[in-house]
Amino acid sequence: MAVARPDGYQPGFGNHFATEAVAGALPVGRNSPQRVPFGLYAEQWSGTAFTAPRAENRRSWLYRLRPAANHPAFRPYGRDSLIRSAPFGEVPLSPNRLRWDPLPLPASPTDFVDGLVTYAGNGDAAAGAGVAVHLYAATASMVDRAFFDADGELLLVPERGALRIVTELGVIEVAPFQVALLPRGLRFRVELIDGPARGYVCENYGAPFRLPDLGPIGSNGLANPRDFEAPVAWFEDRDGPHEIVQKFQGGLWTTTLGHSPFDVVAWHGNLAPCRYDLGRFNTINTVSFDHPDPSIFTVLTAPGDTPGTANCDFVIFPPRWMVAEGTFRPPWFHRNVMSEFMGLIHGTYDAKEGGFAPGGASLHNQMSGHGPDRASYEKAIAADLAPHRIADTMAFMFESRAVLRPTAHATETPLAQLDYDEVWADFAKASLPG
Repeated sequence: MAVARPDGYQPGFGNHFATEAVAGALPVGRNSPQRVPFGLYAEQWSGTAFTAPRAENRRSWLYRLRPAANHPAFRPYGRDSLIRSAPFGEVPLSPNRLRWDPLPLPASPTDFVDGLVTYAGNGDAAAGAGVAVHLYAATASMVDRAFFDADGELLLVPERGALRIVTELGVIEVAPFQVALLPRGLRFRVELIDGPARGYVCENYGAPFRLPDLGPIGSNGLANPRDFEAPVAWFEDRDGPHEIVQKFQGGLWTTTLGHSPFDVVAWHGNLAPCRYDLGRFNTINTVSFDHPDPSIFTVLTAPGDTPGTANCDFVIFPPRWMVAEGTFRPPWFHRNVMSEFMGLIHGTYDAKEGGFAPGGASLHNQMSGHGPDRASYEKAIAADLAPHRIADTMAFMFESRAVLRPTAHATETPLAQLDYDEVWADFAKASLPG
C-alpha cells in the first residue's frame, strides 16, 4: 500500500519538524522507546557529527517498517557512468575559460542516475571538502530503484521538465525556477512529470548548505526561511525487487531489496529534504550608484574553514530592477579568488548576448579574467540609464573557494565551445588624450 500523496508541505529552513502518515506512529517523549508504536523501527539519521554545536546540528529520527540496515552487501554498479568525484585529476588543469552548449537529451530511455554527467569539481570527497558539478538529462522515470549519495548533499536545479522526487521522508515536486536540496545519505527516486528533464546538480562534500548571514542587510531579505518547504510523511508498503544505488567515495555501488525503501511512516527532526521557489527570492540591489558584488544574490552557502570564504555559494541572477545612476550595470570585467560555474535556467544573461543558452554552462576559474562580451559592453555603455527591469532571465552560479577542475568528458565533449575566448577578442584599445 502507499499512503496518498500529501498536498501540503512544512515551511521553514532548518526547523524541527514532526510528521506522521499514520496517526499515533510518532513516539511521544522518547526518540527510541523500548517499543515503538505499531512495531516500527526507530532510526537516527545524522547529517552532522553528534557533537556539532546545537545551532548547526542536523539530525532526524525515522520510524519505518523495516530497518534501513536490512539489505544485502553492495557490489560495484557495473554500468558505464560519466559520474566522477574529487579529487579530479583526469586531465591536466589549464587556466582557460570554458563554455558548453546544452546537454542533449539521450536517444534511449535514461533515468536520472544514468543521465548524470560530471563537468567539474574540487576538494576531496574523502576529506569532506569541496564540490562536484554535474548536469543531468533524463528521458525516463526511475522505476523500482532508488539512489543515495554518501559523499555529499545534492542541490538540484531543474532547467527543463518537472520532477517528482520520492524520498524516505516524503514527496517533493520541483520544476524549473525551483530547486531541491537533498541531504547526504537520503534515499530517493526521480520520476518525470511532464516529459524529458534536464538540469544541474551541485554535490556538496563539505558543511551542509545553510542560509547566509545578512549582516548590515538586517533581518529581512534574500531567501527567507519560511519559503523553504519540507515534505510531510509519506510511505510505500510494497514488496518486490528494488535496486538501491549508492555513491560512496566516488564509486557507484548497488544492491537489491525485496521491498520499497520508502517505508518511513513517521519522522521528526531538522534534517530533511526541501524545495525552494527562486521566484520568492527578495533581491537586494543598489538604488544610487555602483554595481554591488554578486554576493547579494546568495541563496544558500556551504561555509569553508575561512570565515566569509565559502566551500560553495549558490547564487542566482533573477528578474530585477536596475536603477543605478552613472553606472555600468551588467557584471563588470573581473578576476576573482573564487571560481565560478554558471548555468542558465531561462532567457538570457545580461553579460552575454549569445552563446550562453538555457541548459548550457560556463566555467571561469580562480583569477581568470572575464566579463561582458563586446555586444553587451557596447550596449551597456550606450544605454539611457533610466530605471530598467531585467525580466526574461534566470541564471545561477555555483561559486567555490577552490579551483574547479574539469573532467576529461567536459574538456573533450563536442559541446565545448572552442571559440569561447573570442567573445573578448575584439575590444578596441582605449584612446588617451594627446
